[in-house]
Amino acid sequence: MKINDALKERLVTWSLPLDALPPNEAFPAPGSLSASLAAVLPDDVPVDVAVSAELVSHFVTAAVDIWLRAVHSFLVSAALTKTSPIWSSVSGYYSSHYAVRGFAHLLGYFQLFQRKRIASLSVAPEAALNCNFTDKKGARDAEHKLYWRLAKNSDLLKGDGLFTENRTDSDESDVRHRSFANYADHLMAYPAFAPLNEQDLKDRIDQISKIVFDAPPIPRFSKFPDVEYVQLIAYHRLIAFRRLLDESLGDTNRFWNENRNPFFVAEYMNFQLADGFDLTLFGAA
Repeated sequence: MKINDALKERLVTWSLPLDALPPNEAFPAPGSLSASLAAVLPDDVPVDVAVSAELVSHFVTAAVDIWLRAVHSFLVSAALTKTSPIWSSVSGYYSSHYAVRGFAHLLGYFQLFQRKRIASLSVAPEAALNCNFTDKKGARDAEHKLYWRLAKNSDLLKGDGLFTENRTDSDESDVRHRSFANYADHLMAYPAFAPLNEQDLKDRIDQISKIVFDAPPIPRFSKFPDVEYVQLIAYHRLIAFRRLLDESLGDTNRFWNENRNPFFVAEYMNFQLADGFDLTLFGAA
């Protein structure tokens, strides 16, 4: 991940309106970003539209909100590891997807699904409060490819093996696991259901945090439901998002300081990475 000064400056600028609000009031109402963008959506595309600082700040709050959803989904995945490998894999996939979507929002992208438009904030310093709208019909990408492609093609994540374009035609594929678990027939991977054990959850996450690897462990369709790789790559993507905002906003932004350590996960994980385990010891070789 290549965090340059220009991106840091943009994130600081886009986050400024949040500092004027109490941290617990900084999140707008559900759907605020899509509603605000729809309100200024022009009839013709592509075209640039001037937008308010408040609307721009919604890209940041939307990114943090979806990252919190990613963290929550990771907890669900870890908790279901033994009880339901299928849904552990699915929720682990969504943890990764939400993290990647969070990166896309921080880069200034948002899809207006019902209006079939893609909104992108200008990255030029002199036009920081301009938004460009393009027609999504030309992109021909569903959300689970669109956000990944936009994030992967950015200067931030280009060349970073932790992030892919989420192709469906490869053995190493995040989305292929999700689609197979949701739509394939005769999976028959149903172990006896066991209630959640909190200590097992803590141990699982601690183990994930200590694994080192030489190459990014992209989930393999041939190993479905490749729970180990699904969870490991999701964990590292969560931390990559957190690192971006930590390095860009530091400890000066009250909104990020309030949300970088979610209360619902404090008992189970601390977003640390440590040496100590070889990947083969995780049973994922």
